Amino acid sequence: MAFAIKKAIVPAAEERRRFQRVKIHLLGRYMLPDRREFPCQIINMSPGGLALLAPGIGNVGDRVIAYLDHIGRVEGRITRIIDNGFAMTVGATARKRDKLAAQLTWLANRDILNLPEDRRHDRIVPRNPIALLTLEDGTKMTCRIIDLSLSGAAIAAENRPPVKSMVLLGKVNARVIRNLEEGFALEFIHEQLAETLEDSVTAR
Repeated sequence: MAFAIKKAIVPAAEERRRFQRVKIHLLGRYMLPDRREFPCQIINMSPGGLALLAPGIGNVGDRVIAYLDHIGRVEGRITRIIDNGFAMTVGATARKRDKLAAQLTWLANRDILNLPEDRRHDRIVPRNPIALLTLEDGTKMTCRIIDLSLSGAAIAAENRPPVKSMVLLGKVNARVIRNLEEGFALEFIHEQLAETLEDSVTAR
């Protein structure tokens, strides 16, 4: 039995040594076990874990589901509390960890090279948050934009379109990617320009 326990512990230690955390600055949202959602900023990440700045902090051991720009959905458990945030594990299959490693390498290189894209996904609250949403079947509904980036938006609305359905926010084509506590999140089909973003999403 002792041998079995030792076998289970060694790979975890090897995994911690194998995955080096890289400093990256990604925005996203996360959900705690009580289903509260908050925006966050990742400060470093490896295929096995990440640290983030966050306004809502759970307890060590709490399960967290996060949706990160460029990365997508990750989930894991809080391992420790840090200043203004927490660190968490990333639960993933070996195949997904390999994919994450490749994504992180690209993101880290992008930051080092200071490509413009690393500043493109700051979230803003539009001056005029009321917008018109056109659903796949042509139905139009008024909604409120919670926040907005060049790659997507969080929308507050009474009715939630089906996840993966195509919609039009103002005159911007988008896809519903997930439900939020008070609405849903959209990913724009094409990244928008900062100069025309607000006018495009609130166009009627």
